[in-house]
This record gives sequence, structure tokens and C-alpha cells, in this order.
Amino acid sequence: MSDAVREPAAGGGATSGSPTIYDVARVAGVSPSTVSRALSRPGRISAATERKVRDTAAQLGFRINPSARALPTGRTMTLALLLADITNPVVFGIVRGAERAAAAARYTLVIAESQESAAAERATALRVGPSVDGIVFATRRLDSPSLQELARSKPAVLINRAVEGVPSLVPDVETGVLALVEHLKELGHVNVGYLAGPSSSWVDRQRWDALLRAGRAAGLRVFEFPGGEPTLEGGSAAYERVAASPATAIVAFNDLMAIGLLRTAQQHGVVVPDDLSIAGFDDIFGSELTTPTITTVAAPLEDAGEQAVGLLLDHLEPGGAREAPPPFPTSLIRRRSTGRLLATG
Repeated sequence: MSDAVREPAAGGGATSGSPTIYDVARVAGVSPSTVSRALSRPGRISAATERKVRDTAAQLGFRINPSARALPTGRTMTLALLLADITNPVVFGIVRGAERAAAAARYTLVIAESQESAAAERATALRVGPSVDGIVFATRRLDSPSLQELARSKPAVLINRAVEGVPSLVPDVETGVLALVEHLKELGHVNVGYLAGPSSSWVDRQRWDALLRAGRAAGLRVFEFPGGEPTLEGGSAAYERVAASPATAIVAFNDLMAIGLLRTAQQHGVVVPDDLSIAGFDDIFGSELTTPTITTVAAPLEDAGEQAVGLLLDHLEPGGAREAPPPFPTSLIRRRSTGRLLATG
């Protein structure tokens, strides 16, 4: 079945209303099947013919009917990106990269949100599953057995999470954390606290473990504050515990928590970084807009979103599954929220 939105007029001429695949074929001087291949399966015909067909389709204002295209293939040509919190700036890069890769493959990307709830995450995945060809999970609430179960019913790829049997893209946490520890040591810090994120977060454990290993190897005393919400409020709520500790430098689970802690510390008269150094993760939009700006461990999240969609599309093709790419790199961005430890009397 073709991608036509209506049947051609008698004699093959164009009619009023939306142009059809037959109108494009007639004007381009090719067969309707060639038009179909050029528009829905690029690379199957010569580049010159494909370009001619696409130019003609654009000239006539022809648009592919996704529903018609899905019938013979069983594909909806739609992918879902499931986010934990759509308001968190860390997802901006992931969304942009995923959309870029989906659009390049002529897929539509729909975005859904779990609102930091495991129950909502599962319900959302089950709700959108029948309408999409696959799901990218950029979330952290569901446990591994639940993700494995969902991946058996619908192709899935994970970002910032490793689960056995489910394709995933994960960061090389060690490199960025090691650079951060060396930076803090050079500044004279010995007592470093980690402001943990949600206890269900896989990447939170990776960050803490990497910080603990690197800190101990560098001769620092590293300790952890209990997990909190990965939000401005979560960082702010940790201030009293931080103030009562011997920490002179705090590494927060993410930049939002770092900014929340920074603001509350300043409200209590703490001078950052003279009295307390603060660093975060993710290099979100806004981390350069604070006073002082936030030192952070960054990762190429746009690339991660793009690679996740590419990996998912590979798994949709018969025999097309491939190994996940290597961990994406992390790097330290030094800004003004970390500084040399001042001698105290």
C-alpha cells in the first residue's frame, strides 16, 4: 500500500485537494513505487532520482501520510522519549539530540514525563507503548526488573542507566570526577562532602563511588550526606547538615542541588567560595548565570540523546542490533564556585 492520501483522478491528472504519490510520480516522470522508496526509504535509489523526487514533492506540497506508511510495515514511525522531570534543564540537551536523530530518520519523537514517580513511569511507558516503535528512557525511578520487563514488550534504550539485557548509554563518570578531586585538592580542601541525589538513581551511585575512590586515593576525607530530591529545594534543604559538618567543599548530585545549596548558604552569610566551595554535575543551562558561577562535571548530553535514538533505530531493524557505544566522556568545567581554602584562625 502506498503513502497516498487519496486516489488519483481518472487519467492520472492532479485533482483538487492534497497532492498524492501519483501526482508526484507523474510530474517527476517516475513510478509511484520509486516515489515511495525515495520518500520513505532513503538510499534505496540513486541520489539524483531521490533528489528529483524530493524536489518535486516539495514543489507540489506533498506530505507523507504516516498512517498509510505504517500499514504495510507495522511501524508507526514514532518514538517516545520518557523523561523523569521535563522542567529539569539537564534534559534540554537530551531532547535536542534525540529529536535531531529522529528527524534525520524521518521519525516523529513524542515526549512523556514520569514526574519522578516509579508508578507514573511504568504507567506512562505502558500507555505510550502501543503507539510507538520504541522508547528511550531518560529516567531513574523504575527498578531493573521492571525495565527489563518493559524492554521485552517494546524495544527500549536507557540513558544514564545500566540494566542487564537492555541497551544503554552511560557516562564515563570516573574521568570527570577524578579531575574534580584533583582540582579540589589543589585548592587545599581535605574534607569533601557529597550531597547525594535520589536513592533510586543509578548514576547517583556511580558518582558517589567514583568520588569516594578518587578522594581516598588523593588523601581526602570524603563523606556522604543522605539522598534528597534532585531539585533546587533538595539542595536548599541540605544546608543545615552541610553547615554542621567539617566539609569545606561540597559536590552535589547535580547542578540544581548545587545552586539550591549556594543560594541558601548565601542567605546565611556564607561566602562562596571563600567559606565553602560548591560543585555539581551536568552543566545545565543556568549554571553560568549564578553568582558565583557553578563549577561542574559536564557530559555531552546532546550526543547522548542522538546516540540513544540511533541505537534504538538499530534495534528496530531485523539483524540490525549493535553493541552500545562506549561510555560518553565527562569533563570538568572550572568556574567561580570553587576556590582556594582560606586559612582559618
